[in-house]
Amino acid sequence: MLELIHLTKIFNSLKAVDDVSLKVDAGDFYGFLGLNGAGKTTTIKMLAGLYSPTGGNISINGTDILKHPVEAKKMIGYVPDQPFLYDKLTGKEFLYFCGGLYNISPALLKVKIDGLVEQLKIGDWINKRTEQYSQGMKQRVSIASALLHEPKLILVDEPMIGLDPLSAQYVKTLLKQKADEGCAVFMSTHSLNVAEEVCSKIAIIKEGKIIFDGNKESIESFRMGQKQNLESFFLELNK
Repeated sequence: MLELIHLTKIFNSLKAVDDVSLKVDAGDFYGFLGLNGAGKTTTIKMLAGLYSPTGGNISINGTDILKHPVEAKKMIGYVPDQPFLYDKLTGKEFLYFCGGLYNISPALLKVKIDGLVEQLKIGDWINKRTEQYSQGMKQRVSIASALLHEPKLILVDEPMIGLDPLSAQYVKTLLKQKADEGCAVFMSTHSLNVAEEVCSKIAIIKEGKIIFDGNKESIESFRMGQKQNLESFFLELNK
């Protein structure tokens, strides 16, 4: 579903992403982990088409995002680390606007919006202007907007920022459901407990390079049979 081939991004003299190659299959819930400045957000912005790679290729369901950006982006749902909403629109107006960008019929769009509002427990806030929203409510509406067109690939950058424990549970459940339905979910997060709970595969990036890529069970074999939880494994690799 998603393939990164020798992906590189250089800003002036800084190599933010250094020869990254990864493959994410349909149905994978892929956790992308790293310290601040490791290259997580830069990578995700390249996958979303917001940054152009300095080198390498990105393929989404067999479509090269550099050669066919519109076709590739139609298959992507992108949730940035800082949600951007139009302050003077209500949540519902914003979701109708987003659905219109994908030419979803009004009748079908209503069904999709109602379903996502229920799943994310947005409630009556959907009818209030987004300028009144908390960070967590903005995040939930942002996630809903990214899922309206039923993307094949969901890119999520730090989805738990600003969410209380109950809201975080709604988001985890929804993303897990999408992976179970066959979507590929690629999630950057600092929440190692969240990654350990929901992700089927893990990649760890350090100073722009991938230093681990595998499923959670392979952590034990990577450490030559030593049992470790994800947190202790991550911290050891990043010493």
